[in-house]
Amino acid sequence: MIQDIYPDRLDNSFKPHTPCGDDLMLCFDSDGRLLTDTSGALLRFPTARQAHAERTVYAFSVSGQRFFIALSPYSCPLPEFGHHSIRELRDGFGGREIFAAFTAYHLRQWYTDNVFCGRCAAELAPDTHERALRCPECGNVIYPRINPAVIVGVTRGDSLLITRYRRGYAHNALVAGFTEIGETLEQTVAREVMEETGITAANIRYYKSQPWGMAQDLLAGFFCDAAGSGEIHMDSSELKYAEWVRREDIVLQPNSLSLTNEMMQMFRDGKV
Repeated sequence: MIQDIYPDRLDNSFKPHTPCGDDLMLCFDSDGRLLTDTSGALLRFPTARQAHAERTVYAFSVSGQRFFIALSPYSCPLPEFGHHSIRELRDGFGGREIFAAFTAYHLRQWYTDNVFCGRCAAELAPDTHERALRCPECGNVIYPRINPAVIVGVTRGDSLLITRYRRGYAHNALVAGFTEIGETLEQTVAREVMEETGITAANIRYYKSQPWGMAQDLLAGFFCDAAGSGEIHMDSSELKYAEWVRREDIVLQPNSLSLTNEMMQMFRDGKV
């Protein structure tokens, strides 16, 4: 999955560093596209000496390599570099670089969405001691937003419920959805399975979790059984496909970055 970058290691603790030299710069344009060099086998980011951004904040380090985010849209041309969407990068790259890109995008969205204080409307400023934005007028503190969501592998004997979204990602997927106010994760599983497919979820069991910066998510993976006949009543406003697929017929996603793909593979290979 995207976070499986061993032997590299993410250190997401905040430090009040300033960029210099070979520190890597994560520069987004106004549309949220990341400045990268995609000409080689590995994704490349510009260094601090290449990209001179006026407003930056320390993001994280990966195995000692420091990453910084440019807080203002960056459009200065650099040889070999161009702006690419996170979805475009996802389809072509993996490893620690794509994990850094996803995690940076998560932070960039949070910084972009929180410019002014929601209490007094004063302009927020990055805190110098922790990963937070602080209001200089009323003292309001805002921390990074993380959206909990579930991925659900619904099973019936040797078949798995495979879906495809009506919009967005075009490849095979599983039932998924965001946790709503007042819900447990298990209640989210039952509700989403019922809403999207009309199936009652039984024997709900936790599998694994994954950070997913593309949507500022923390994904929790579950497997469950289909109660009753397993007859599908698909929500056509959300899905364009929902069918029971036998283990040997499951077609995986084009890469191994997602929790969804790992869950489909585990079931296909008889490990679930």
